[in-house]
Amino acid sequence: MENRGAQPPIELMVEATSNSTSQEHHSHESIVSKPPLESFLTRLHAGYFRISLSLGSQALLWKTLSEAKSDLQPLQHVSQMLPLLAFLLLWYLSFFTLISLSFLYILRCFFHFQMVKAEFLHHVGVNYLFAPWISWLLLLQSAPLVVPNTLSYLVLWWVFAIPVLALDIKIYGQWFTTEKRFFSMVANPTSQISVIGNLVGAQAAALMGWKESAVCMFTLGMVHYLVVFVTLYQRLSGGDRLPVMLRPVFFLFFAAPSMASLAWKSISGTFDTTSKMLFFLSLFLFTSLACRPALFKKSMRKFNVAWWAYSFPLTFLALASAEYAQKVEGEIAPVLMLILIAFSVLVCLSLMLFTALNTKALLLGNDPILKFCKSQNKEGLTMVYRNGG
Repeated sequence: MENRGAQPPIELMVEATSNSTSQEHHSHESIVSKPPLESFLTRLHAGYFRISLSLGSQALLWKTLSEAKSDLQPLQHVSQMLPLLAFLLLWYLSFFTLISLSFLYILRCFFHFQMVKAEFLHHVGVNYLFAPWISWLLLLQSAPLVVPNTLSYLVLWWVFAIPVLALDIKIYGQWFTTEKRFFSMVANPTSQISVIGNLVGAQAAALMGWKESAVCMFTLGMVHYLVVFVTLYQRLSGGDRLPVMLRPVFFLFFAAPSMASLAWKSISGTFDTTSKMLFFLSLFLFTSLACRPALFKKSMRKFNVAWWAYSFPLTFLALASAEYAQKVEGEIAPVLMLILIAFSVLVCLSLMLFTALNTKALLLGNDPILKFCKSQNKEGLTMVYRNGG
């Protein structure tokens, strides 16, 4: 009797061990047999469009400086230092980078749609769904061959602006209608990317003379920027904490007002008091973050794609400083402009170098967004398996 009572546990242990061993062996085989493209698509997410955002904004900066018509001597020196060939190389690099990322992400949508849906549920990943369209709008404004007030510019603006407005309706609507998606529960610095999308769209519309559309998108962006800024400033309890790895996105705090000053300048036709106020706000927020390097210390220990979040906010601030320097008299504004432009270009070039030297590090499995997508994908596959069984 004692032997019979002890027998079932032993059988269960042996069976469990054999099952776990077979599962490990099966997972090992799946990892080994997975083709490189398949592995790449499972690790890619919308956060990688930070790279195209940075390159596109840098191309816009170089075009703005090369076309600047001002008597300001420092600005003339800067424009002379930027040859046309360098700008064209940068723009085409930005274009092919964005084309490549867009093509790969489309493949991800086809073959791993469950993971794309998981990004939409992630409090950080959902905001980067704006990034591809912002990148295209930036490239449209800096394009050497596409001129505003032409049919091609108009068609492309609609193609890139409609997805931004569609995401606005979906995401902004969730903030105040869906209980589990109330903004106080999901607010984080990346929520400002949606604001930047509206402001970039407004600037692009203003350049082709569509003032009403520009004002509409500017209004949407600024109203929600106030909501985002106040919510993040209050640090309401219950909000998701930002992982240490993603702390570079704190630079988005000054990216939004910088872009707002540029957008309003395009709408009003001059860098007036409103643009100056927004520029001063962005400069203050940048100084506040620059005085707290310890905040970014842990996130800088190992290279990852989140580092690209440093670049495009600095470029927006440099663009706003160039507009400000052309408007006011004195020596402080040109010096500030030169410092910010040099800092922006240096950061972008450094990130390009780090990326070239650490290509494998771009596809790390410890990315917070990637972890969430994989967990959601596993849950979805489990449900399908159970329903099928």
